[in-house]
Amino acid sequence: MTSEPSGAGGFLVLEGLTKRFAAHLAVDELSLSVPRGDILALLGPCGSGKTTTLRLLAGFETPDAGRIRVAGEEVTDAAPAARRFGMVFQHYALFPHLDAGANVAFGLEAQRIPAAERARRTADALAKVELAGLERRPVGALSGGQQQRVALARAIAPEPRVLLLDEPLSNLDPALRERTRHELRTLIRRIGITTILVTHEQEEAFDLADHVAVLRAGRLEQVGTPEALYQNPATAFVAGFIGRMSAVPVRILAQTERVARVLLPGSDLVWEVDHPETLSGQYQLFIRPEAVRLTPPGAGVTGEVIERRFVGATALYTIRLESDAQIEVSAEPSVAGLGDRVGLEPQGTGRHLFPVGQG
Repeated sequence: MTSEPSGAGGFLVLEGLTKRFAAHLAVDELSLSVPRGDILALLGPCGSGKTTTLRLLAGFETPDAGRIRVAGEEVTDAAPAARRFGMVFQHYALFPHLDAGANVAFGLEAQRIPAAERARRTADALAKVELAGLERRPVGALSGGQQQRVALARAIAPEPRVLLLDEPLSNLDPALRERTRHELRTLIRRIGITTILVTHEQEEAFDLADHVAVLRAGRLEQVGTPEALYQNPATAFVAGFIGRMSAVPVRILAQTERVARVLLPGSDLVWEVDHPETLSGQYQLFIRPEAVRLTPPGAGVTGEVIERRFVGATALYTIRLESDAQIEVSAEPSVAGLGDRVGLEPQGTGRHLFPVGQG
């Protein structure tokens, strides 16, 4: 199941993009539309087709089928340089024997831009990434975050139409990665360039992107804002991949126009779940940790605390029901301890029904 592409009629458009390597279908009829100035993250597990899609956009791979358009111009078969796309590679690919300014100017030299204009663009690009005055600094003397910004400056110096980022923060340590992530979003926003970001980190995708496209085995599962993906997953895969989620089998008792009444295993208590589509067959209930509250035993579905993990202001409790199904619940750290019997009651939103076997 796929979602409608974001921003139909957008600035960057992928139509039915397909790429096969021997027997492996890496990208399977992928269609996306990205508005001008939007930041789109391609998110998915290893082997989902993220990097292949980015290489197709950059022109490093040729699609077996489909089209790529930017600003109304088809660039499917255009050479990488002719597309006017800038790219920041996973390991930056900076030249260690050149200083920061020479690294930024390298692509401009290849385009035979005159020296005076080259110097102006180099200085302007470094200023945009807040590295003004460091043109003569050896890249080896720069921090990891500064090197990342030099790579970004090199990508934007030729004034590209689209910026492509391939796991740009993956080789930074966790503390630097978080700080650099906020800096990167601010920089891209200030530049105002349409950006495609590849990542397998949900937090990175949610923090940087306006929209996120979730890929699985080369296919688009869903595209939308981070909030939409979290609150309204379109498939069981998206529900399980985005954020934390427990899945338990349920029996459907009844359904009105928008609400299903379900019975959890090992219980005679009925929960109501918003679900506007007609139900048929066996279903699982996917539950966010915050969509359930802990109560005294006997009130609600009863289970035993088999795991407790402190995560700051809250704790994550794993509750094993009498049927052996397990549900993870977010609650105050002092609510319960290991081995305690507790009840579970639904609260708020964050409960979704999907057919058994989907995802």
